[in-house]
Amino acid sequence: MQYKIPLVLTPQPEGGYVVASPLLPELVTEGDTAEEALANVKDALAAVIEGYEELGRRLPPNTVVPDAAGPVWFETMVTAP
Repeated sequence: MQYKIPLVLTPQPEGGYVVASPLLPELVTEGDTAEEALANVKDALAAVIEGYEELGRRLPPNTVVPDAAGPVWFETMVTAP
């Protein structure tokens, strides 16, 4: 299943990045690089979903992408030369 969630990528003073979601406050992960931190979101989201299921909670509305074959609006960071 695919999910669409807002993410905030925050550089840390000691190095690395933290990724959190204002929509899912339980979702917090980190990485040494922005790419690594964003890659870790998949595992963090899986843990949040598992926790919600154990508690009998539902994810907020509009987080599940109903048609994975259709277009999805998202924003991302791109590094260009």
